[in-house]
Amino acid sequence: MYKRKSKKADTPPPESPKASPQAELSLDDPALYMNRELSLLEFQRRVLEEAYDPSNKCLERVKFISIVSSNIDEFYMVRVAALNQKLAAGSTDLSIDGKTLPQQLAAVAANVDDVVTRIYDCFLNKLQPELARHGVVLADYNQLDDRERDGVNRYYLESVFPVLTPLAFDPGRPFPHISNLSLNLAVVLRENGASTNRHFARVKVPPGLPQLVPVPSTAQKKGRRNSANGGHPLKFVWIEQLIAANLDSLFPGLEIVESHPFHITRDAEVAIQELESDDLLETVEEAVWRRRFRKAVRLQTDCTMSDHLLEILVENLEMSPDEVCRVPGPIDLGRLRQIASLEIPALRDEPFEPFVPSHFAVHSEDDIFAVIRQGDRLLHHPYESFQPVVDLLQKAARDPDVLAIKMTLYRVGQKSPIVQALVDAIENGKQVSVLLELKARFDEESNIEWARALENEGVHVVYGLVGLKVHCKVALIVRREHDGIRRYLHLGTGNYNSATARLYTDLSLFTCDPDFGADATDLFNYLTGYSHKSDFRKLLVAPVTFRKEMARLIRREMAHGSRGRMILKMNALEDRAMIRLLYEASCAGVQIDLIVRGLCCLRPGIPGVSENITVQSIVGRFLEHSRIYFFENGGDNEIYVGSPDLMPRNLDRRVELLFPIDDNALMCRLRDSVLSKYLADNYKSRIGKADGAYDFKPVTGPKSVDSQAWFIEHRAHD
Repeated sequence: MYKRKSKKADTPPPESPKASPQAELSLDDPALYMNRELSLLEFQRRVLEEAYDPSNKCLERVKFISIVSSNIDEFYMVRVAALNQKLAAGSTDLSIDGKTLPQQLAAVAANVDDVVTRIYDCFLNKLQPELARHGVVLADYNQLDDRERDGVNRYYLESVFPVLTPLAFDPGRPFPHISNLSLNLAVVLRENGASTNRHFARVKVPPGLPQLVPVPSTAQKKGRRNSANGGHPLKFVWIEQLIAANLDSLFPGLEIVESHPFHITRDAEVAIQELESDDLLETVEEAVWRRRFRKAVRLQTDCTMSDHLLEILVENLEMSPDEVCRVPGPIDLGRLRQIASLEIPALRDEPFEPFVPSHFAVHSEDDIFAVIRQGDRLLHHPYESFQPVVDLLQKAARDPDVLAIKMTLYRVGQKSPIVQALVDAIENGKQVSVLLELKARFDEESNIEWARALENEGVHVVYGLVGLKVHCKVALIVRREHDGIRRYLHLGTGNYNSATARLYTDLSLFTCDPDFGADATDLFNYLTGYSHKSDFRKLLVAPVTFRKEMARLIRREMAHGSRGRMILKMNALEDRAMIRLLYEASCAGVQIDLIVRGLCCLRPGIPGVSENITVQSIVGRFLEHSRIYFFENGGDNEIYVGSPDLMPRNLDRRVELLFPIDDNALMCRLRDSVLSKYLADNYKSRIGKADGAYDFKPVTGPKSVDSQAWFIEHRAHD
């Protein structure tokens, strides 16, 4: 199976810390905090549970195993790479839970072993047989009959062979560069009849071709049909197996001794030297280019690769044996996204159409500003459509009374209607300013292209701030009206990306509140100019006011003692100072419910420390992405919504934005319909324990509650 030198038994899970009646635990004790890397891997286990869950539709289960496989790759590219960089630099820093760097790396290796072993168990023993029962067969090449082999071999000769470039490795030809996340075949050859003088070659599997090659069907002639996919059984073969079976076409006259697939993951943590930069765009471009040549941090191979061949790879990739991962099945199961996208309705979640509330749907496009003037509007995506956000910007681009549009862009996506609206605005004589964050990890190249495209159209583009990522989501529209200038705002928790708006849960607020408008103007002056604004009327802005104001809100709740209550929903909780404050609040009797999707370094349920804190994580059909911070405040409730999590990077190294929900009806909706439903979820919710593990929430009522399904069912409201 999946093997490393490190074994899980070497790093047992931490015991839950207990407060001693004689000696009270210090809230700074590392035992009270969960390691962030191990917590992040615990989240991957929760994603994997969705792949195991037979109550999920078959192709949805395949989607989850594809996601967790890709997540493990990214975990190595970012988190393991960062730990290795610190170790190489001689850092002696301890993690939040008091672990040294070698201890963290050993614990990570052991936990990844367990996760990947379970990934392959799920795929080989659960999903692959389940797919076959529904007529979707992932076959080995050697399982194909003669007619099927002839069909896929024709495809190979016509579509695959012309793309392949075998690269030899010998004294005259250096070891080829192996690109990050690429799938390759390592091939050993020899002259026909020769027992020695072996050669090594590498063949890269083309990433632009289907990774699972459809096998021409013979089912029609045999009269077989399958009820699940509504047609004939579908059969696929992995492309690397097809290439391996036809290697003689690449190496005629040579004998193929062995061939095995391998996949590498490279360090993607490239430092961007902003302080020394004269041009941030060129600096980011250079950093993206340098990322291609970073050190390899993981090598995946199959279980049957010979030691000799493995040694060639390890030596030339300058890796250690501990960085080698042998797997018992196809490498890079992230490629299963191709199967997950098959259009077989019976094997997928029932589709739904996001609802457009009547105040956006009934009125014509020309009245969207009037709709916002009537009162603040809140949308809950993806249950409610993202289209009104697009409509607002498209209307602003054409409206002769709109003078200026300012907005931030972090991850935009392809063929963006938002970007097109900005281009249209320039063509219509508007002043358009955009802060497009070039340093959004893994979106740098896309954002560089968008930045240049917008600049070519005449948009004022700011690339970002030195030392800070701009992660807030805000669009400001300045409009001339009969009674003067009015500012319209969209504020959100998610990116301006129409595609992900259908997959992520997020919130959008539309407002023309004057204080919000004044704050947004100050924020853009801070982003595009040299403003040193240090206070805002309503908005909480990181790194300026967010940490201080969040601490104030928590301490205010502590003053209410046992009558205090907080519900905090976020993607991640890591910041030590914030966790310590939450511990203090728990000790003061405040009831705290945390809804944390991913990593959580707080340990709930410790007597005398966090016994008043619950942690739950919801992993379901949609990625939980919205951030909501609710404070009971003695009955005078306050709710803040926005872009930041409680992590050091969000509090101190990013420009983030939290905005209050002032409208009483909207506040009640978030409290009574949104947060309460999340807390009631006992179908997709897991409860965090003090040792960092999670268990499914027990069903205590007459029936289970699936919050995401409930939001779909009840999305039609005003």
